[in-house]
Parts: sequence; structure tokens; C-alpha cells
Amino acid sequence: MSRLSIPLLLALFFGQAQAASDAEGVAPPTPIPVIFGFYEFPPSIYTDADGVVRGRMHDLAEAMLRRAGYAPEFRSLPSARLYNGLRDGSVHLWAGSRKPDLQDYVLESRSLLTETTLNLYYRADTPKPKIPQDLIGRDLILISGYTYWPNVNAMLADPALAVVLHRTSNHVSALQMLERRRGDFLLDYAVPVDQAREELGMPPLPYVVLAHLPIHYIISRKAPQPEALRDALDQVYDEMIAAGEEIGLP
Repeated sequence: MSRLSIPLLLALFFGQAQAASDAEGVAPPTPIPVIFGFYEFPPSIYTDADGVVRGRMHDLAEAMLRRAGYAPEFRSLPSARLYNGLRDGSVHLWAGSRKPDLQDYVLESRSLLTETTLNLYYRADTPKPKIPQDLIGRDLILISGYTYWPNVNAMLADPALAVVLHRTSNHVSALQMLERRRGDFLLDYAVPVDQAREELGMPPLPYVVLAHLPIHYIISRKAPQPEALRDALDQVYDEMIAAGEEIGLP
């Protein structure tokens, strides 16, 4: 018997054994529970008026996790609580861009899901601002519950700039505030702003890009078997790409 035939026979044996188990009605493995945390980021992932989580990111994550053998539970959280959950393990997984202060607490998937930008929006009837000097003493609109990158946070907190911050609960009201001159600039992410503009029937706004953000799966190091979770998601992603399946994200 050749050396190559032994592993072939073993594979055939175990394949037949698996088929026999399936024929006997043996239940498939129980999916592993995983807590997927997110903050409201429509249209990618958000909670609708009935409390149902929706959006393209939700659909993709749900499909990939179930295909990898996991049972996701989606939890909407303010960003600060989400990041703390990734640190202490009460949140296992998030789709986002790894923050520097999370570096020691999380793993990052190899697969790139999509990208977004953090922009400074301004009205079309005002000149393009120079950053940071044109922020001095100006009114800036922010979304409540969002946190930003360290360099952006440092800029907002710089006493020399004396930026006046105005917070609102959602992207639609933020655009309305900017339109009604209740702020000079809006700091927000491209994806939800585009969605809110469409709802309001507003034309595109000019903006300055402050950061380009690659979106990966971010896994808490305190999640159960975090490396296995990361590797399983990467494997499913690779299988989807190889099969020509649509990821479904912009």
C-alpha cells in the first residue's frame, strides 16, 4: 500500500462515519454564543423603531458568524460602554476600526470589511476651513455617544482653540443644526451622514477628511477562545471571496 493511500483511506473512513451520523439523525454542534456590540451607525447597523437590529453590517455579521458556528447576540451600546466591554470581555466582538487605547485588549481580523472616513462638514456658503486654525472659537456639532481618534479628541480639548461643542442625538438633527446655523461645522462619519442627507433631501455637503478608517472585526482578548473566533471569521471571509459572494458593504 502506498504512503499516499493511508491518509486518503482515513479521510474516506471519517467521511463515511460522519455521513452515518448524519443519517442517524445526530444533531449538529450547538452554535457558540457570541456578544456582538455596536453603536448606532445607520444604515450599516442600527436599531429600528420596533427595536430590531438591521443594516448591511448586521446582515453580514449574522451570516458570517452563523456560518462559522456561532450564535450572535447584538447589543446596541454607547461607544464608551462598547469599548469598556471589549476591555473586560462583556462584549466579544465589534465591527470597527481599532482604537489605539484598545491595542492591548483586542485582536483584529485580517479581513477588511469596508472603509469609512471621519469628516468635518461645513456649509456650501462658507469657505473651506484650515485645520486647526479656523476652528478657533467656532461652534462644532457632535453626535452624543460617539468618541473619536486621540488626535481629534486632543484638538477638540485644546484650550487654545476654545471650540464650543454642541451635541445632538442623531445625524439628521445634526445636519439640521448645521443648516440652521446653530453650528459652524459638523464632525461626523461619512456613511451615516450620507444616509441622513438622503432622508432630508439635502444636497452633498463640502467637507475636510480628518481620518480614513478601515473596518475590521475587533475581538476582545477576554472573549471565549478569541483567536479561534478571529480565525473562523477570516476563514469564512476567504471562502466568500473565493466563491465570488458579495460582502454587501459599500
